Order: sequence, then structure tokens, then C-alpha cells
Amino acid sequence: MNHLVAWLAGLLFGAGLLLSQMVDPARVVGFLDVFGVWDPTLLFVMGAALVCTVPGFWWASRIGKPWLEPVFVLPARDDIDRPLIVGAILFGLGWGLAGLCPGPAIVAVASAHADVLLFLCAMLLGMALNRAPRLLGGRRAS
Repeated sequence: MNHLVAWLAGLLFGAGLLLSQMVDPARVVGFLDVFGVWDPTLLFVMGAALVCTVPGFWWASRIGKPWLEPVFVLPARDDIDRPLIVGAILFGLGWGLAGLCPGPAIVAVASAHADVLLFLCAMLLGMALNRAPRLLGGRRAS
């Protein structure tokens, strides 16, 4: 059942990305271009996400136990360290340069555009490089 719920949530997320056109890098770059021709679309998408998420988290905090798991699994860390800051900077640079982040890139891969495929390959390579030290017995970058 967990796999079905995850699949349906991913399908809903992907459909939302497509419908809101967040798989179009020009939309994201237009949002980041605050001194040029600013496109507020992403702001409305984020606002709609908050309108759904905030009541959902409020409700989940009151039910005591998730439906499909024995307990809620919440983040154990809330500190801000160098890997978090460096990762956020790299993510922001990649997002600003390409106009894509992981979710929209995975959805946009169906378009088979060369730039989307190149972005996805670079993203997967970065993920693999981050895991390489751990797989070889050393420390992980983050």
C-alpha cells in the first residue's frame, strides 16, 4: 500500500508541475529575473502549495499516528552546517542557471529535450559523486 500511495503522490505532484508549467525552465528563470521581465507564476504555485501543506501538517500533528506506518518519522537534525550551506548554494546556482530542479527535471524528461536530459545526467552524476566516498568506505560529503 505504501508503494501505491507514493506512486499516486508522485503522479499528483508531476501533474501539478505540468499543469502549472513548472517544467518549463523559462518560467523559473522568469521568476528569478526580478529586475527584468518578472514572471510571478512560481510565487502562485508556492502559495498554493502552502495553502495545502500547512493545514495538512496541522492535521497530521493531531492524529497521533500515520495511516500506513507505525510512527511519524520527523527530521532529527535542525542545525545549519557547512554541507547544508554549500549544498543550498549549489542547488540555487543550478536552479538559476538551468531553470530546473530535481522534481521538474524528472517530469520534463518525457519531453526528451537535450537540455533537460543533460541536466538530469549532471544531477545524477552529482548524486553519485556525493555517495562515492561512502560506498568506498569513507565519509559522505553531506
